[in-house]
Amino acid sequence: MNARPAYTWQRDAWITAIALALLLAWDVSGLDLPAERLFADAKGFALRDTWWTSRLLHDGGRIVSWALLAVFALLGLRQQGPDEPPRRWRWRWVAVIVFCALAVPSLKRVSLTSCPWDLAEFGGIAQYVSHWRFGVSDGGGGHCFPSGHAVAAFAFFGLHFCWRDYNPRKARLWLTVVLVLGTMYGAAQLMRGAHYPSHTLWSAWLCWTISVLAYHFLRPKDFP
Repeated sequence: MNARPAYTWQRDAWITAIALALLLAWDVSGLDLPAERLFADAKGFALRDTWWTSRLLHDGGRIVSWALLAVFALLGLRQQGPDEPPRRWRWRWVAVIVFCALAVPSLKRVSLTSCPWDLAEFGGIAQYVSHWRFGVSDGGGGHCFPSGHAVAAFAFFGLHFCWRDYNPRKARLWLTVVLVLGTMYGAAQLMRGAHYPSHTLWSAWLCWTISVLAYHFLRPKDFP
């Protein structure tokens, strides 16, 4: 791998740290609730059950995610071609993607944060409570932080890391695709009242961080 681009731990750590700082700045800004108010009133969220937010970007997004994972897994059975990662490296990234898809949404199970559509000002029963107030219930159903649906896109950061030592152009393409899809899914959930912007941003950061750690700690030293 000596002839391939050198992606250092320091570079990835800086990118991850800067992203975390920006994410924390968003949390401190308190813009989550104002963002939701752009799409709701006392009667709720008008776009909650529309075809394009609910069926296309929510349900359809899940189908796209599982289909892409299946295709990537099948490609892992192919022999290594020119400028392609080895099969065992591809299979490790299948495992990382599945881990992200399961681990991040699992955090929702212990979260007391309710979805925006549960707030009393939008027709529900909950009161807004920051997700940083651990152990404090907002009076709603909870289990809404971070965004599980956004992980349907962001779990695939692994495709970028899988390819970047072998085909940087393809790696950048995958990174772009993942960011675009993740943004679309997050925007749809925002407009539906299913998640605050921070929920999507935290899902993205967690998937990115898991992928960075996997890239640096799972890669065998004998890879060509």
